Amino acid sequence: MSDTLMHTYARLPVAFVRGEGAWLYDETGTPYLDALSGIAVCGLGHAHPAVQAALADQAATLLHTSNLYRIPLQERLGERLCTQAGMDKVFFGNSGAEANEAAIKLARLYGHQRGIELPEIVVMENSFHGRTLATLTATGNRKVQAGFEPLVRGFVRAPYGDVEALRTIAANRPGVVAILVEPIQGEGGIRIPPESYLRDLRALCDEFGWLLMLDEIQTGMGRAGRWFAHQLAGIRPDVMTLAKALGNGVPIGACLARGPAAEVFAPGNHGSTFGGNPLACRAALAVVDTIESHGLVERAAALGSRLLDALRARVGGLPGVVEVRGCGLLLGIELDRPCGELVGRALEERLLINVTAGNVIRLLPPLILDDAQAERLVDSLGSLLEAFLHDSPEQAQA
Repeated sequence: MSDTLMHTYARLPVAFVRGEGAWLYDETGTPYLDALSGIAVCGLGHAHPAVQAALADQAATLLHTSNLYRIPLQERLGERLCTQAGMDKVFFGNSGAEANEAAIKLARLYGHQRGIELPEIVVMENSFHGRTLATLTATGNRKVQAGFEPLVRGFVRAPYGDVEALRTIAANRPGVVAILVEPIQGEGGIRIPPESYLRDLRALCDEFGWLLMLDEIQTGMGRAGRWFAHQLAGIRPDVMTLAKALGNGVPIGACLARGPAAEVFAPGNHGSTFGGNPLACRAALAVVDTIESHGLVERAAALGSRLLDALRARVGGLPGVVEVRGCGLLLGIELDRPCGELVGRALEERLLINVTAGNVIRLLPPLILDDAQAERLVDSLGSLLEAFLHDSPEQAQA
């Protein structure tokens, strides 16, 4: 392992050199079943032929010109995303954090344009929105923020899923201009809010003139069994952010807006040197085309439902398992004890998983996962969990 890299990651003792579909191969050629997809990035799996072809062709044509000029591929991608989401306009950046930064700046400018001197954004406990100064402040995790004070002003925190708390905020904070919220909290432990939550937020924002801004960076692009998770609730946000699976591994982020929110930015208000360059947009168009042509949104919904049922049957009754929950191919198994060591145990069994919030196994398999791979995932994880819960009863939390 190189000593030249800053120690910002506690990396696992493996290096992957090749991928194909839902499999990753290490330096010895050993295959691993990828149930994490690069943290919800590689929705089409690894080395997808359509993405390969798009990247190779674009690399031989044009990589970058900057946003000083028109970028036809960016325009095409914007049209496709706006059509799928029912939005009006889009800004392209390079990551989810940048997409959320754009949303935060948009909300502040929206407030100033309405005469609010100190506009505030409501954010949720246990949320995750990125690691820039503004987005880590918006994030509801003290560990992410520690050591980076002073944090950015202008955020008000509320419990996730609690609409009445938002009414209390509305009565006491006249400077609120927007809510920034994940439809499902991913880093927070695959936390799924009450069924009416997003509809209630939509109504609340309409009542008080706030922008409803949805962070769909982890839930978007088919993972939740719809193109975007908010579509399950039958509502539309004013602002929506995307990244992760949009480029299947090529860095790209997007901030979409509709109605008055789509008219807030003017030339000079925001920008990005690399954002939406021809290479990234060509990759994203290949992703959108493939999801559409192969019915992968519907596949995620159907396979996710079967996986959820299978996991509940296999491990839901084990002592120590609090809950098995999920939506589409965004699945979580909550335990009554810390379970970070399961990541290493799974690696030894050639299975890639993740633990978030300390005690929630997070599964984010690619949308192209086949039925046999899904069965292997359930069987392997079931055996791992049985052994782990047998070996670690003393770690049970009070």
